[in-house]
Amino acid sequence: MKPNLNRLRSALTAKQAELLQGLQNREGIVIQPAPEDMDQAQHAADRDLKVSKLNLDSALLRSVRAALHRLDEGHYGCCLHCDEAIGSKRLAAVPWAAYCIECQAAADRGEFEEVVAATTED
Repeated sequence: MKPNLNRLRSALTAKQAELLQGLQNREGIVIQPAPEDMDQAQHAADRDLKVSKLNLDSALLRSVRAALHRLDEGHYGCCLHCDEAIGSKRLAAVPWAAYCIECQAAADRGEFEEVVAATTED
């Protein structure tokens, strides 16, 4: 299990670095005045898409950091809802997974409130 945890830690660390790099690029959200109304509308739509992507990436970064924290604390791989082990195939595909597949499906259907995972400070 130890080599597998090292590989998962490496994957999480790489994903964290990738997300941090992407979040530093915020030039796409600058408001750009345009002489034409259509251009202005297009710029606003582009900006909204970029802001949405930044929000999604920020949420994913919090999940990655929480997974690294669970790894450091020795709780990695346990579902935050039912405390059962998260499957190794799921962790290989989504190393930041906080829930087993059954609990994730229930969370996606809104059947329980998601547990706020502890995150590390910058």
